[in-house]
Amino acid sequence: MTVDDTGSGEDGRGNLPAAEPGEPGDPGEDPHPLALRLEQLILGAERRYTPFQAARSAGVSMELASRFWRAMGFADIGQARALTEADVLALRRLAGLVEAGLLSEAMAVQVARSTGQTTARLAEWQIDSFLEGLTEPPEPGMTRTEVTYPIVELLLPELEEFLVYVWRRQLAASAGRVVQAADDEEMVDRRLAVCFADLVGFTRLTRRMEEEELGELVEAFETTSADLVAARGGRLIKTLGDEVLYAADDAGVAAEIALLLVETLSNDETMPELRVGMAFGTVTTRMGDVFGTTVNLASRLTSIAPRDAVLVDSAFAEELIRTGDAPSSEAEAAEEAAAAEKEGEEPPKYRFALQPMWQRPVRGLGVVEPWLLTRRGDPEG
Repeated sequence: MTVDDTGSGEDGRGNLPAAEPGEPGDPGEDPHPLALRLEQLILGAERRYTPFQAARSAGVSMELASRFWRAMGFADIGQARALTEADVLALRRLAGLVEAGLLSEAMAVQVARSTGQTTARLAEWQIDSFLEGLTEPPEPGMTRTEVTYPIVELLLPELEEFLVYVWRRQLAASAGRVVQAADDEEMVDRRLAVCFADLVGFTRLTRRMEEEELGELVEAFETTSADLVAARGGRLIKTLGDEVLYAADDAGVAAEIALLLVETLSNDETMPELRVGMAFGTVTTRMGDVFGTTVNLASRLTSIAPRDAVLVDSAFAEELIRTGDAPSSEAEAAEEAAAAEKEGEEPPKYRFALQPMWQRPVRGLGVVEPWLLTRRGDPEG
């Protein structure tokens, strides 16, 4: 079959027919039979289109289709017949959003990229950590391939429903934060507390520990961090094995999370010590990540923080003082307590204490004055 750009070979709806087996563009090697069956089960459709045919059927240019596919994280496949009706529908939807003026072409590519990056990590985790354990042969003599298909068939609809539920919940929370922003500029450039928490000596650990032990340590660190951040009202931005990055609208919330992280991990003998650095200021948010001088400063403070300690920048300290979460100095706190006692009143209750540290130059950021953040009183329950 020969296809040209004039439309010959198209059906009455303007769609190109599927390539036939053996035609140019067919995959050079047939996939594993079980892999192909799993693919058809998960995608809900059989391989039918080459990339060119899928783009034509979706009504988009091959150039735009390629941009969308690469943004979603899919490799170039030449003109192999490996795409399905689901791929055509996805292209049609993205292109339709652009044609309707709801998204610019650049924004549609960003949607594809952010969705692809997020779900790629989720899929890898589910296969590596979740599906692998479930598909261990239940009886001697059985192979993993014999149990994989029925397990996936049972789990797929439940996992899909759960994924949509969590996404909607996260979307609702994010939309709520946006509409509460003071103005349009604040929706993109916002004042946030940004925090990095870094395991000390992780590189040395990688040389001493077995791979399985190291994986368990990283998973425990990420799980503990994610739970504490979420429970206290922060937002986990990303994890990098030995490091987590989170943000919060409120400096007091970020400070509470940081101290809880240090306290929790220091009570776990299997965990290395932790260094934490935080900064408060204008942050640019993009595709779920955060950027800007505030983020860079928090990262630099982490690298110079003492072990099992939290360093904050002067803007973070000023914000805690402004909100009444910390006194400007211990001397001031003592004076306030004495004055309150004299008047028979309750003294101000501060959650945190701030100790100014040495000023020092930080590459690319000039001279900074870190403050050591500690807790006053008992941790929150």
